[in-house]
Amino acid sequence: MSKNYLLVYSEQLATETELLCQNIKAPSNTLFQIRKSSSSVYANIREANYGQSKADMLSKFEIALKECSETEGWLQLLFNTNAIDEEIYKKYRNLCGRIRRLLIASCKTLKENRNGKIELQKNILNTIWMDWEHRWTRI
Repeated sequence: MSKNYLLVYSEQLATETELLCQNIKAPSNTLFQIRKSSSSVYANIREANYGQSKADMLSKFEIALKECSETEGWLQLLFNTNAIDEEIYKKYRNLCGRIRRLLIASCKTLKENRNGKIELQKNILNTIWMDWEHRWTRI
């Protein structure tokens, strides 16, 4: 079975962010918010793996994408206020970027598959309608 890199990277982000927050001095609200957003990325990606439908999976991935962006914002704030140095900032920003790119690709694939299914359904309905219309005009 192939590795689920989204899950691996998001777990890494949540775990390492928690450990980081335990070891830096920053306002408690900032630490709370970055813990919340990074753990939400992980939680939503985990939930997406057991979604009730493709639409549910897409929704969870889109939420994780927003939370990933929020995490990047809190990292930027920690860096700007000298709570973390540039090396740590870049490490976490790059991890967020990796997750974000995978989420964007996953969302795009899910949307394309959904749109392909809708087009197929339209084609089937159109074929049925044309067949029905053809039979009706012959009567």
